[in-house]
Amino acid sequence: MLSMAAGLRGFYPPERIKQQKESRMHSFMIGQRRIGADAPPFVIAEMSGNHNQSLDRALAIVDAAAKAGAHALKLQTYTPDTMTLDLDEGEFHIGDPNSLWAGTSLYKLYQEAYTPWEWHKPIFDRAAEHGMLAFSTPFDESAVDFLESLGAPAYKIASFENTDVPLIRKVAATGKPMIISTGMASVAELDESVRAAREAGCRDLVLLKCTSTYPSTPANTHLRTIPHLRELFGTQVGLSDHTMGVGAAVAAVALGATVVEKHFTLRRADGGVDSTFSLEPEELAMLVTETERAWQAMGQVQYGATQAETKSLVFRRSLYVVKDMAAGETFTAENVRAIRPGLGLAPKFLDTLLGKRAGRAIKRGTPLNWDLLG
Repeated sequence: MLSMAAGLRGFYPPERIKQQKESRMHSFMIGQRRIGADAPPFVIAEMSGNHNQSLDRALAIVDAAAKAGAHALKLQTYTPDTMTLDLDEGEFHIGDPNSLWAGTSLYKLYQEAYTPWEWHKPIFDRAAEHGMLAFSTPFDESAVDFLESLGAPAYKIASFENTDVPLIRKVAATGKPMIISTGMASVAELDESVRAAREAGCRDLVLLKCTSTYPSTPANTHLRTIPHLRELFGTQVGLSDHTMGVGAAVAAVALGATVVEKHFTLRRADGGVDSTFSLEPEELAMLVTETERAWQAMGQVQYGATQAETKSLVFRRSLYVVKDMAAGETFTAENVRAIRPGLGLAPKFLDTLLGKRAGRAIKRGTPLNWDLLG
């Protein structure tokens, strides 16, 4: 079976792979939050279009995300006109009957979902009041310039833009940390995007495993890609998760994810373009708690008693005299047993002891040791 790095050898020589691992798989900061294996998972609440075109609701989502313990609130920065054309025919019409957005046009969908640019500052400011980071996904170069004017601490590239090399270069040139969702991208496409980001000045990069279906099923999530991404590109890795619940995110952390992004709403019953696959506040709080528990549980390779387990060693089984014995009496299966606690000889010595004689009288309940033999 090929090693995980084998797929990269067609792109990079072995020495460059080694350099990537040594110099690029580093922890870094987004604002005051550390991103890396040495810190709890960075949990991003994605508002997307769940504001339902109400600034008051958008601010309530910020409040709820902060209360749930999210580390960052993320927006999407575009207008319908920066995304597509105002047409409702052919490829501009969403005709797939299985789509959440079937029957409308791309333009009308983005018109319903977009976050007005004048809302960004109040949303960023509200997040800051809670001590929570706020940043966004720009969808064109004008959005990058706008977000720079707001002092965005990081940038996210969406899956559908992960092959937009000019946009990636524009974001990379800011020098800010960059998070790229990898939905649908081949290894060759990701290689091109990562190269473009690096060459344009991006040092701090996260690649998020993403399945670009809404919602995604667990079976179509393929989390084993996460350590493979890290091995191939030498970056921090994570999950942009469109499944229901928190199970996939917890599993992702066990596989090395240091960033988890989930769509977030106040209540799915309120409706909205992304509500169907969004977490509610109680679920987001659970996500924050359980991903941190998963991170804590990873630990390191450990055998033998940990410091915390030392006091429990006494509850192992060991050899005890279970009947009063006279000096010179033979040890037998009737007067010696392996019982708790663990203050006597280990049970493995039972066969060695049987048939030998007691060196003195031994009271029932005495742990056996070699000094008691005659």
